[in-house]
Formats: sequence, C-alpha cells, structure tokens
Amino acid sequence: MHGTQGRISQLVSSVPPSGIRRFFDIAATMNGVISLGIGEPDFDTPEPITRAGIEALQRGAHHYTANSGLIELREAIAQHLNERYGLTYDAENEILITVGVSEGLYLALCAIVNPADEVIVSEPCFVAYAPEVSFAGGVPVIVPTSVENSFEITAGEIAAQITPQTKAVLIGYPNNPTGAVLSASRMSEIAEIAERHDLVVISDEIYDQLVYGVTHTCFAALPGMRERTILLQGFSKAYAMTGWRIGYMAGPADLLAAARKIHQYTIMSAPTVAQYAALVALKEGQPYVQEMVAEYDRRRRLIVDGLNAIGLTCFEPKGAYYAFPSISASGMDEGTFAERLLEEEQVAVVPGSAFGSAGVGFIRCSYATAYEKIEEALERMYRFMRRHG
Repeated sequence: MHGTQGRISQLVSSVPPSGIRRFFDIAATMNGVISLGIGEPDFDTPEPITRAGIEALQRGAHHYTANSGLIELREAIAQHLNERYGLTYDAENEILITVGVSEGLYLALCAIVNPADEVIVSEPCFVAYAPEVSFAGGVPVIVPTSVENSFEITAGEIAAQITPQTKAVLIGYPNNPTGAVLSASRMSEIAEIAERHDLVVISDEIYDQLVYGVTHTCFAALPGMRERTILLQGFSKAYAMTGWRIGYMAGPADLLAAARKIHQYTIMSAPTVAQYAALVALKEGQPYVQEMVAEYDRRRRLIVDGLNAIGLTCFEPKGAYYAFPSISASGMDEGTFAERLLEEEQVAVVPGSAFGSAGVGFIRCSYATAYEKIEEALERMYRFMRRHG
C-alpha cells in the first residue's frame, strides 16, 4: 500500500471539487431559504412526456437500446436539427444519445484529446468544462470573458491563446452562468479561426431554446463548421427533464464513432425509459417549451430590474435562466457575500468564482424559481444591501 494519499490518482487530486455544491449543502440544513442557486427548472416535466415514460415502463421497455440509442429518437433529433437549423445529420452514424450533456462533454473530449493537447475554454462557464479537459488528459487554456463584452468570447481572444498544441475550442452559449448569447457575427469570426487553425469546436447548446428577444445561432450550422463541430444538446433545460438524464451529441461520423466507442464501454446505452420520453418531448413538447420560456422571460425582467434597483448592477442576460450581477457595491468578495446573504437573509446564490476566475466579483442568481419567491428574495437582498451597500 502507498498510504491513503497514494491511493488517489494525482490527476483527480489536482482537480478541485465543484464550487457550487457547498452552498446547496449549507442551505439544505436551514429553514426558510429561498434558493436562487440551482440551475434546474422548477417546472414539472410536461404531462405527455411523463406519460410516455410511464407507458414505456408498463409495456416492458426495461432493456438496453442500441449503443447509440433508439433509432426512432435519433431520427427525430435529425429532423429537429434540420427543421430548426437547416443541418443534415445521418441518424445512424452522426447522432449519439447520451446520459445528459454531461456525458456528451466527457465523450467529446476523450474522443479527441491526446496527452498534453490544449483545449481553449471560455470562462465564466459551466463548472465541468476545465475539469473534464483535465480528466481527458488535456490542458485547459482559459480565456476570460468580460462584462464589457457582454461575456461574449471573441475570435481575437481565442487567437491569442492558440499554440501548436491547441486541439479544440470549447464554448457554451447561451451561457451558464452569465446568460450571455453569442452573436452570429462573433460566432462567424470564431469559425474563421477554427478553419484557419484546423481546430475542433465543441459547442454546448443545451440552452438553445431558452432565449429572449434574440435568435440563437447554432455553431454547426455556420458555413464549413458542420465537419469540425461536435454539437452537444439535450432535454434537461428546455423540457424540464433534468432527472431523466437524457442528452445527445451530433457531429461528423469519424468523431462520433470515437465517442461511441467510449460510450459502449462506459455506459452501454442511455436510460431506455428516458429515451421514449424524449421522443415525445420532440413530437409534442413545443407548446410547453414556449409557455416555460414566456414565464422565464417574465422572471428575467423582474430579477434584472430588481438587482439593478438595489445596487447590484446586472447586464441583461438574453438566454438560459441566470442573472450574473456584480456585487462590487457591497464591498465584499463574492464568497463572503454569498455566505453572509445566506446566513443573514436566507437567500442562496452562487459565487461567480465557482465558474472560473472571470467570475470574481459576481454572483449567479437563477430565475428558474417561482416569480413570488424571486420577489421575496429581492426584498431580502434589498435589506442586506441597505446594511452593507
């Protein structure tokens, strides 16, 4: 034996635990907490989707599917991407059903990264991006975005970080945690950089349907980008299906074949019942998505106006369901702010630094919670800022 320290991989030991969980763990022990923390819809899964899952169980859908997932679901996804973005994917070889987008991210990186390959990651971003690059044996190269650029990464910022070791660029828009949406013009400039340097682009577009007053551009639909893009997508956010754990990846056949090989050995196949539910989500879910988006938009206006009114300046998020205000008026760092707000007013938020160093000085407030709860949270935050602002 090597002692307890020596038992754990040095790579795993070198990656810090997620900065999100600690606040949820504390909040769970307290009474009367309003959580603006969790990135999860407060809506129930729409009834036809839930019913499809129940009916699948009742008729005996208890077995593995094909490694890539139900062919009917893959065909429905191909049709959905074609109708929405004009993309054409072969359902047999270019679409893979995964255990949420999280598995898709893991597969995409493991499929393309050689030891010491560099992957450019824009921050602030979903907490898993840089750790998953490391777990795949690569080197995350962080490109910070700023509120002055509306948290949109630029081609120039990416170009400045490219070396002979650069293999891929990993982006996630609409963005968690900022709510930023990347403009089509900025995407096109990034596409030119990817073409010039022969880079793979991993584009996490899980929030693509949750946009407000703007149009989301699918990266793979840009000229020449389909062949160098791994598109990560899923059902958790737009269809309120987080616990069903169902996502997918779409991309060129060679990259998807590599991802499928890892998926075969690691997962076998995504949850069968969830796949049948996802099929109905694509066929019947759109009216429910539109209803949820309208309600998110109502909450978005409430929280952004409310935060600005109490001195927590917040740029306007155009996608997802997060506001990302600056807490500089409080005179505290974001960790202290989140801890004291939870202790003093029982409102849970997430320090922006949990999403990378570009989030220092900010907090993430999720508006995937009831309108009335957001109103009450803003009242509590107003009291807090009167004392500390």
